[in-house]
Amino acid sequence: MATYDLILENGTVWTPAGPVETSVAVQGEQVAGLGLSGDAGERVDCTGLLILPGVIDSQVHFREPGLEHKEDLESGSRAAVLGGVTAVFEMPNTNPNTDSAEAVADKFARARDRMWCDHAFYVGATSGNAERLAELERIPGTAGVKIFMGASTGDLLVSDDRELARVLASGHRRVSIHAEDEARMNERLGERVAGDPSSHPVWRDDESALRATKRILGLAHAAKRRVHVLHVTTPAELELLAQHKDIATCEVTPQHLTLAGEEAYPRLGTHAQMNPPIRSGAHRDGLWRWLNQGVVDIVGSDHAPHTKEEKAKPYPASPSGMPGVQTMLPLLLHHVAAGRLTMARLVDLTSAGPQRVWGLVGRGRIAAGYLADFSVVDPKARWTVTADRLASRAGWSPFEGMELTGRPVGTFVRGRQVMWEGQLAASAHGRPLHFEDTSFSGGRAHTG
Repeated sequence: MATYDLILENGTVWTPAGPVETSVAVQGEQVAGLGLSGDAGERVDCTGLLILPGVIDSQVHFREPGLEHKEDLESGSRAAVLGGVTAVFEMPNTNPNTDSAEAVADKFARARDRMWCDHAFYVGATSGNAERLAELERIPGTAGVKIFMGASTGDLLVSDDRELARVLASGHRRVSIHAEDEARMNERLGERVAGDPSSHPVWRDDESALRATKRILGLAHAAKRRVHVLHVTTPAELELLAQHKDIATCEVTPQHLTLAGEEAYPRLGTHAQMNPPIRSGAHRDGLWRWLNQGVVDIVGSDHAPHTKEEKAKPYPASPSGMPGVQTMLPLLLHHVAAGRLTMARLVDLTSAGPQRVWGLVGRGRIAAGYLADFSVVDPKARWTVTADRLASRAGWSPFEGMELTGRPVGTFVRGRQVMWEGQLAASAHGRPLHFEDTSFSGGRAHTG
């Protein structure tokens, strides 16, 4: 009789063919097969639970180096695995920026034996490194290049078309875009009302987002370069992106699918402030409409923590951003329970979608030979988001007090049980992710 390292049994496994009541056998870091019988070094009873492919959050800001008072790689990744997330792509607007080979290497060194989940790091585009991006994006473990078209947290900004064209001309991997038009936002600074965060979406209006998205699509076509538009907030952008699927993919966040400005700003004040902004209930409903049309490729958390003291500053001195990596999967499970989302679409948006868009190696499905990444969830559990459950150094969530249906129970990364019922493993063993585009560009560097 065969012997396996681990068998997850008695659960409902979400396979490429859909849900199947079966077991998953793991040998080493890989799935050995489904429905296999044999001895196991460890068995995990998943009665009443769903075993999903490992959730991948392709947009987080863990703030290290330089801003560790808000978050660091350890605390952010701890929040991730407590929320059922098995892998993250971390953003470059740190201090210093992640815009050189040395800065990328520094992040991998910091992550080793400290990050609980597997990870990739973005390289930030600047006018100064545009010609080097083709080399930088090929560093194994990097998620590619990130462009900020509009200013946000940090000082990474590439706002004019000539500089954007230089960036797009250097390299070939898909480029991630923060699409807000810097010139329009500068023109509209007078729309900000001191002490009134509800003026944030008036200042950073629909047109600033739509104009930037139109510009980057035109430049991408001219450069023959694939782009990924992050945290889309307007239905008009999704309608436009639907016409450019040959070159563009896109993301929405749980915040924009859940919160509506009419309720969020009076209740949360500056804690509802993020870039691009939380907009109206009509905007939220429009995002759902286009998501259900299949236009949205990925849901990412845009986990962007700031301390309570920083968020307590009066608008507009208050920083934009909110934590979300730990609540992303629970919120999506809640939307499934409410009938707004199917479990099949949740899996597509959080595992198969990121694999497809980014060319991740060995991820995105539960299948023989794939890495044994699992997000084990109880789809019927009812619970309330409270601050004492949150691992982010920020110490707060815009969803505190919200009663949710569906919660993560266990997180397995490459066959290793990292979290079960809120308890972490004895130590962190996250490793860099591998991408098809960099698999043959000098070997598997940064493997820890």
